[in-house]
Amino acid sequence: MQQQSVRAARRATEQGLRTAVHRSKPLSRAGVLERLFTVAFRGLVYPQIWEDPVVDLEALEIGPKDRVITIASGGCNALSYLTADPAEIVAVDLNGAHVALGNLKLAALQHLPNHEAFLRFFGRADSRANVQAYDAALRHRVDPVTRAYWDARGLGGRRRISLFTRNFYRHGLLGRFLGAGHALARLHGLDPSVMLKANSLAHQRVLFDRHLAPIFDKPSVRWLMRQPASLYGLGIPPAQYRALSKDSPDGIGAVLRQRLERLACDFDIHSNYFAWQAFGRRYASGPDASLPPYLQKSNFEALRARADRVGFAQRSFTETLRDSPAGSFDCYVLLDAQDWMNDADLTDLWTQITRTARPGARVIFRTAADERLLPGRVPADVLEAWEYQAERSREFARRDRSSIYGAFHLYRLVGQNS
Repeated sequence: MQQQSVRAARRATEQGLRTAVHRSKPLSRAGVLERLFTVAFRGLVYPQIWEDPVVDLEALEIGPKDRVITIASGGCNALSYLTADPAEIVAVDLNGAHVALGNLKLAALQHLPNHEAFLRFFGRADSRANVQAYDAALRHRVDPVTRAYWDARGLGGRRRISLFTRNFYRHGLLGRFLGAGHALARLHGLDPSVMLKANSLAHQRVLFDRHLAPIFDKPSVRWLMRQPASLYGLGIPPAQYRALSKDSPDGIGAVLRQRLERLACDFDIHSNYFAWQAFGRRYASGPDASLPPYLQKSNFEALRARADRVGFAQRSFTETLRDSPAGSFDCYVLLDAQDWMNDADLTDLWTQITRTARPGARVIFRTAADERLLPGRVPADVLEAWEYQAERSREFARRDRSSIYGAFHLYRLVGQNS
């Protein structure tokens, strides 16, 4: 029965991805790239989400009566939003692996004995004690599909839960992509991990210029960056790659260099856990280590008490809204999912957002390119209910420590529903 549930979840993942990504004829070049992407994306992609929750929380202004709906991804931000004490968080994702990860985090938050055990599991993520804790405290407290996912064995015979004994953040599509990036850099005599030795912003600039920037001048790397499939590990489908490559007149290489430079140089490396994941493939350790809000000791007891307010489900965002009553949500978090969508999908999504939005509702999302995205693609009679907060959006984009997106966007309901 459990295996049947897992197969059903896998089929749902594949079907959802086909609907979201496939735009071209199967035998066309674009069609082949789209189908390769869905194959790559159907397993665990993001062991950690790559949107800054501190920025999200300030933009959303979540209150105690607010209902939040978000794309789940790695589950980090959905749990971090609990620090704002909302009434409910609905976390949905097309990818069943992300839902299983979110459910595991929820169970751990509720049933592990203390913050030390929780941090060891999802912060360090490299101890045999984590598997012991799973078997003793979590395995029989998660739903059958989640349990079957983490109990499943790979080709080497090890259960999937053993990833938490081998640095979980080195796995998944993104973890392997970062590992390949480190290996490629070392082949060219460069070492991204030296960024973690910086003692000031000025030192970060010196280390970037010496140990990271030269990689973009290597002919083999420049060729590789021009291949859309090379960025699948970042979760970038072909349509998003095309938008990203147009963000600079010098092409995709210049865009990627600028984003990496911002991550390496614009924020104190010791207060940016995204930089630690990119350059160290782990979180920093110690009492002052930068961590996502849901992993911080000061938030643990409050999040544990509020854990029953979060639910993870394998569904599309639009489908979930379509099945929700009018005026039922206050905050919407779309990540970068709209970069994947055609005009009809965007219109359907925003029609449902507008229908389900309560007075004063807020919507946030990112785009790979520095563009507004919606005007001209979503009908004016839908968008006119919303105010685009351009100045605040630019400020939030500037402060987003993940640094990988071209723009941050904040819309607030001001029309007929407000």
